[in-house]
Amino acid sequence: MTIDTDIIALRQPESVYDPLTEIARDGARRMLAAALRAEADAFVAQHAEDILPDGRQRVVRHGYGPERSIQTGIGALDVRRPKVRDRASAPDDEKVRFTSGILPKWARRSRSLDALLPVLYLRGISTGDFQEALAALLGADAPNLSPSVISRLTEEWQQEYDRWQRRDLSARRYVYIWADGVYLQARMEPQAECILVILGATPEGKKEIVGFQVGVRESAQSWRELLVDIKSRGLAVLPEIAVGDGAMGFWKALDEVFPGTRHQRCWVHKIANILNKFPKSMQPTIKADLREIWQADTRAAAEAAMDTFSEKYGAKYEKAVTCLTKDREALLTFYDFPGDHWDHLRTGNPIESVFATVRHRTVRTKGALSQKTAKLMVFKLVQAAAKTWRRLKGANQLPLVIKGVTFTDGVAENDTANRAA
Repeated sequence: MTIDTDIIALRQPESVYDPLTEIARDGARRMLAAALRAEADAFVAQHAEDILPDGRQRVVRHGYGPERSIQTGIGALDVRRPKVRDRASAPDDEKVRFTSGILPKWARRSRSLDALLPVLYLRGISTGDFQEALAALLGADAPNLSPSVISRLTEEWQQEYDRWQRRDLSARRYVYIWADGVYLQARMEPQAECILVILGATPEGKKEIVGFQVGVRESAQSWRELLVDIKSRGLAVLPEIAVGDGAMGFWKALDEVFPGTRHQRCWVHKIANILNKFPKSMQPTIKADLREIWQADTRAAAEAAMDTFSEKYGAKYEKAVTCLTKDREALLTFYDFPGDHWDHLRTGNPIESVFATVRHRTVRTKGALSQKTAKLMVFKLVQAAAKTWRRLKGANQLPLVIKGVTFTDGVAENDTANRAA
């Protein structure tokens, strides 16, 4: 298989000396060494009060481990990991042990480089071409990833995915969830596969992938299987609200598995569906009229704007008005939740933004790739993206939602009463 031309264009002759890269690499090496020393010193300082009977400090620095090469996005960095010693004569299971969070004991590649590997796979790079592709991106000293190494990596990804799918959820709670069926035309089957995704917001406001599997389009049965699996692994507390598009399969399955979870239809999908029922020349005006609804400050103002829209276009564009009004309640549910969360609840953007990069990586991929392998590649890309996710705005309001505090037009009941007084 040939390598994509955009990768070939990045390849540089081995004889070219790039002083800028060398300076950056030397600076990165120094910074990494300093960070590792500071991490070890901080660990020793935490145990400064642990004194042995002879008066010596129990936990001390103990030199460095052997030098090793870590592959990073700017090439190889040679580093030595600081060592820490517990001087106490204690059994092994009671020894104080230092584990670096910056440089794990057996790490040979940076996390960013690990994220690059599934990207290359999805972009159409065969296992035999990885070394050449990485050399083009990272320089002549890129890691030597043979086909056998890549095959071993994919096996590790499968094991990681299997562990993730079996993880216990009994201690987890998700206040909000977002659901979507994401279609990706990668190196899969002749038709695009539908990856069913459920994203959740924890009581601390962190976003996490809750469920992830390949489904048969967005059928109720596929969604039911995913939701039942999540519930069977211990997720007992109902989410307060679920956000999704108009795919009826999800809502039917949700009501069966998590009855009582409220519905919020995604405004981005709804607007797109409504605009398709108007001539293109009218769409800017229609979009502005719809904005008056979903960005209204109060539910009453939103309902009034919806009534105005119906009167304005109902006679000539009945299908468009019906498309809007049939989901009237589900489109306005967000008004019963904190105003700080409206931007998160009005749309399925939390999932769309997560998969924007994944779609970009997979849309042009060629060749034959099994459903199983494609699922693993996407799973790894999502894991890499998860490290940069931001918390929900107004996370301090989530405990109030959990307690069942009533919100009116985004304001907690007590605050509403105080304002009225």
